[in-house]
Amino acid sequence: MTLKYIKSDLYRYTGSLTFKLFLKNYFFNRGFNFSFWLRLASTTSLLSKFAYPIYYYKKKKYGIDIHPSTQIGYGLYIGHGGPLVVNPSVVIGHNVNLSQFTTIGANQGRKAAEIGDNVYIGPNVCIIGNVKIGSNATIGAGSVVTKDIPECATAAGNYAKVLHLNSAGSLVNRRWMDL
Repeated sequence: MTLKYIKSDLYRYTGSLTFKLFLKNYFFNRGFNFSFWLRLASTTSLLSKFAYPIYYYKKKKYGIDIHPSTQIGYGLYIGHGGPLVVNPSVVIGHNVNLSQFTTIGANQGRKAAEIGDNVYIGPNVCIIGNVKIGSNATIGAGSVVTKDIPECATAAGNYAKVLHLNSAGSLVNRRWMDL
């Protein structure tokens, strides 16, 4: 199962699943390198005991704070290799793009966001609290999301407002379809 998650992440970066592309992205793409170790540290097998120290090192090195217990679907794409902060109670759907300097959090002890499938989250976005972002949504750069965003919506601003409901989700390319 873990291998399928890693393959889905690689496909989001490259559009292909060759070993050569795996090596290239593992060594030269911080986002993929981090997601590789995150996926291994998230397993319930003995492998996670080996992977967790490496994941923890990568977390500190890259400034990407996504806990292994975070529910993340297939095809995670971390744009520009971070930095990111994601609360452990966040639920992230399939084929989600997380851009640099994004924070998805909640007030102390409360549940964080639920993000649908095929969602693009732009740079410098803050998603705060128990909000739902619908599938195929696009969140524009610099937005502060404090309220639910419907499916197929493009939202932006501080505080984020829905700008339109057409052609959203088009920024999510190379979608992993083998769910």
